[in-house]
Amino acid sequence: MSYDWTTLPADLPVPEDDGAADHLRGARMPELALPSTDGEAQRVDVVPDGFARLVLYAYPRTGRPEEDLLVPEWNEIPGARGCTPESCAFRDHAEELHAAGAAVVGLSTQDTDYQREVAERLALPFPLLSDAQLELTRALRLPTFEAAGLTLLKRLTLIVSDGVIEHVFYPVFPPDAHAAEVLAWLGSHPA
Repeated sequence: MSYDWTTLPADLPVPEDDGAADHLRGARMPELALPSTDGEAQRVDVVPDGFARLVLYAYPRTGRPEEDLLVPEWNEIPGARGCTPESCAFRDHAEELHAAGAAVVGLSTQDTDYQREVAERLALPFPLLSDAQLELTRALRLPTFEAAGLTLLKRLTLIVSDGVIEHVFYPVFPPDAHAAEVLAWLGSHPA
């Protein structure tokens, strides 16, 4: 059975703040470059030229239209479902986010080839970064969960400025409204 990854079921459980991201605000980003869907490794501690901030949204994993859920209970894992709608929302708000001085990148533990397919299919105007080796995840002690033997990131967003995490959104829910939430925060906290 395949699923419509672009819509969210109405009865998704809401993730609770378990404190797993409390240590991130004010932390220095590691000097680390991750593989990117644009073909170049991208530093996570450097805001791209022309922008004041980097919005790094982390998500568990995107699915493909022909795929089943990763595990049968995927929809019951708080915060697991919604990566495609979240990415589409960041795509749809990309121009406004850029106008607010923010470059956008997505981050998951999926490999770059898998990410490239979704970036092309969804026409994302920003790169997705792969932390398949868990380098950034370990360096920042990002919150994770296990499913089907995989280590997956819990959904969160880091606002990076001058190599430091200025703000953290965690937990993120609902994922399809999160890009608008980030845009509102940027508007009320000009760089």
